[in-house]
Amino acid sequence: MASITTDSAAAGEAPPPHKHPYHLVDPSPWPLVGAIAGAALVCGIILVAHYDSWWLLILGVLGVLTTMFLWWRDVIRESRTPGIHTPIVRIGLRYGMLLFIASEVMFFVAFFWAYFHYALFPEQVSGHSVPAVWPPKGVYTFDPWSLPFLNTMILLLSGCTVTWAHHSLLHNDRKGLIQGLGLTVLLGMLFTSLQAYEYAAAPFQFTGGVYPSTFFLATGFHGFHVIVGTTFLAVCFFRALKGHFTPQRHFGFEAAAWYWHFVDVVWLFLFVCIYWWGVGEIAHH
Repeated sequence: MASITTDSAAAGEAPPPHKHPYHLVDPSPWPLVGAIAGAALVCGIILVAHYDSWWLLILGVLGVLTTMFLWWRDVIRESRTPGIHTPIVRIGLRYGMLLFIASEVMFFVAFFWAYFHYALFPEQVSGHSVPAVWPPKGVYTFDPWSLPFLNTMILLLSGCTVTWAHHSLLHNDRKGLIQGLGLTVLLGMLFTSLQAYEYAAAPFQFTGGVYPSTFFLATGFHGFHVIVGTTFLAVCFFRALKGHFTPQRHFGFEAAAWYWHFVDVVWLFLFVCIYWWGVGEIAHH
């Protein structure tokens, strides 16, 4: 079993460079730059939607990607500086990640709320003059046991591989860590590709009414989280190749694994509630 490279600077528990165990971050331009890039991105989307003008959207996307890369670079350097991430700081990081995931849960609660509001009270969609059904009459849905079920198996398998990677890390198995992370990233990319194919073959459009809107919002927002999680794990994969993680110090990877399991659980709810419970007349291609 290959052991994980231990970097003395990353693994050492050097005393903090100040007289308290807390971390005071250095001045950084990235919050301001990221806010400006995000504003440009949103305004660019509006310009594309109304005037078919793409220049601001392109600048916004480039700005956000650049900010992500440089900010993550600084965070990784900070995490490997001896004496900064003390035990108290690491506890704070864990609480912060848990609260972030909790805030993400609230996003999906809102989408599920909208879906169940119309699914349980379909007369809100069809009106009282016709029989109320959900999905609305004329809307064809996916067969839940075809591509959606395959995607479910892929995502559940990716949850197993990221757990394998974490287990390997804890047992100082560098080869298992890299293999598990690499497979998880590939499975995440495969899920996104199949989801894009499903959207392309969808028997309804986003503007086709309440059902398509709630479907695309819920599954599309989850798909965005899969892309973010895949990127998160890809960064961890390259960090693992460089030997950044040790069995004692690996919160960056642990946070990515938490996030990925959250994505898995949300998809199970989406599959059961929207694809399976909410199935209507199935479209045949």
